Amino acid sequence: MTDMPTAADPSTLGFDPTRLQRIDDHFAEYVDDGRLAGWQVAVMRHGRLAHHSTYGKRDLESGADWAPDTIARMYSMSKPITSVAAMILHEEGRFQLKDPVSKFIPSFADTPVYRSGSFQAPLTEPQTEPMRIWHLLTHTSGLTYGFHNSHATDAMYRNDGFEWGIPAGLDLASCCDRWAALPLVFQPGSEWNYGVSTDVLGRVVEVVSGQPLDVFLQERVFEPLGMTDTAFWVPGDRRDRFAELYYRNPATKKAAKMPAPALTEKPDMLGGGGGLCGTAADYLRFTQMLMNGGELDGARILGSRTVDYMTTNHLPGDADLEEYGRPLFAETTFDGVGFGLGFSVVLDPAANKVPGSKGSYSWGGAASTVFWNDPAEEITALFLTQLLPSSTYPIRPQLQQLVYQALVD
Repeated sequence: MTDMPTAADPSTLGFDPTRLQRIDDHFAEYVDDGRLAGWQVAVMRHGRLAHHSTYGKRDLESGADWAPDTIARMYSMSKPITSVAAMILHEEGRFQLKDPVSKFIPSFADTPVYRSGSFQAPLTEPQTEPMRIWHLLTHTSGLTYGFHNSHATDAMYRNDGFEWGIPAGLDLASCCDRWAALPLVFQPGSEWNYGVSTDVLGRVVEVVSGQPLDVFLQERVFEPLGMTDTAFWVPGDRRDRFAELYYRNPATKKAAKMPAPALTEKPDMLGGGGGLCGTAADYLRFTQMLMNGGELDGARILGSRTVDYMTTNHLPGDADLEEYGRPLFAETTFDGVGFGLGFSVVLDPAANKVPGSKGSYSWGGAASTVFWNDPAEEITALFLTQLLPSSTYPIRPQLQQLVYQALVD
C-alpha cells in the first residue's frame, strides 16, 4: 500500500493554513447536509504535501469512514494514465501520431460518418480524413458515449448496449470492433467530442506492445511509480477499503447508494478510458511524475519534452473547447480551456472565470473526482469522492477557487 506523502508546514509553501481550512469547511457541508457520503482532498506545492484531509463515509450503510487509504473508482481519471502509456510507446518510435488507427485496428478503416437522419435510419458518408492516433488522444476522433443523450449517434451506442457499461462478455478488442461499426459524430479532426477515444487508444497500446493493457500499465507505469493500489479491479485483500458509489436521490436531494459492478476480479473489458480504481496516494505519485517532467524518485516514465508536448493545446488554431467542442455539462465552463494529449489545458484563466494559471492541465472522473497540475505555481490538487454524475454539483471550480485563495506568497 502506498502511503500519503509526509505533510509539510503549509506556511513554508506559500499557503495560509487558516485559508486552507476553508476547503474542509466548505466541503464538510456537502457531507453534513447529505449531498456527498465522503471525500478526500490533497494539495501539494513544490513537491510537498501542503494539505490533506478526509471527511465523511466511504460507505454510509456500514458507517465506514473515508480514510486516507480508501480506494475509489477513478473513471475518466484513467484517461491521462492511458494517454501516458501510449506516449511511452510513441517515445520508442512504435507509432507516429499521424498513423491511422486502422493500421492497428483494421475495423476502423471503414467506419462511416453520420450526416443526417435518426438513430434508426441514419444517413452516413465515408471518412474524408482517416481517424488518426492524435485524434484519439485529443478526443477529435468523432467517437462518442451513449450517456450523452445529445446526438443520434449517442442513441446508436445505447441501442448497441453501450451507455454506462458494456454488453456482457465483450473484451476490449471486441468493443473496438463494435464501435468501429457505428457512425462517427463528425469527420475526424473537425470537432471535439468526449467519447470512447481513450478506450480505443488502450487497444492500440495492446496491439503495439503485444501485452494486455493491465500488464503494460503494471510494468511500465504502476510498478516504477510505486502505485500499488491502482488496477482495473479490487481484489479481496483490498475490498475493505473500497468506497461505495452514490447518486443524488431526486426525492431526498441526498446521496443514495447505487448499484455498481463488484470489480472483484479482472474484467473482460480493460477500459483505459474509465476502468481504473486506486487511492489518492497512488494518483499523487502519477501527478508528481508529470509535474517533475516525467520522472519520480529515479523512475523515468516519459521525457520532459514529451510531457510538455502532451500538456500543450492541440486543438487546431489554438481554439478552446467552447469554440471547437461540444459542451459536456452545463455547470462546466470550457471558455479559455483547450485540450492536449490526454488533458484539458488552461489557455486563459480570465476567460475561464476560475482563478488559476495559464498552462495548468487537468481531468476528472464521472464520480465527481478531479486533479490538476499547475506548473507555474507548482501546485497539484486532487479531490476524490464517489458521486455520479460529475455534473451534479460544481465541486471542481469550487475546489479550484478555494485552493488559490489560500496562496499568500
